[in-house]
Amino acid sequence: MPKRTLQGVVVSDKQTKTVVVRVDRRFTHPIYKKTIRTSKNYHAHDENSQFKPGDLVWIEESKPISKLKRWIVIRGEQKKTA
Repeated sequence: MPKRTLQGVVVSDKQTKTVVVRVDRRFTHPIYKKTIRTSKNYHAHDENSQFKPGDLVWIEESKPISKLKRWIVIRGEQKKTA
């Protein structure tokens, strides 16, 4: 079975080798037919601590690394600075 991959934005990098990634999803409510936006935070392993808040990253599920970390950052794009 393939591993799940999610795309999100880094919201925190205060922990060592860990980033918190916010993943947004949109879906239609089954009864009211209105589009709903929800988000969820995932703790992901960032070996080199290279991603900062605002960066766009892709995370992949893995075996448990710690109490909260079950995801690994596989690639990302640095935030464009003006």
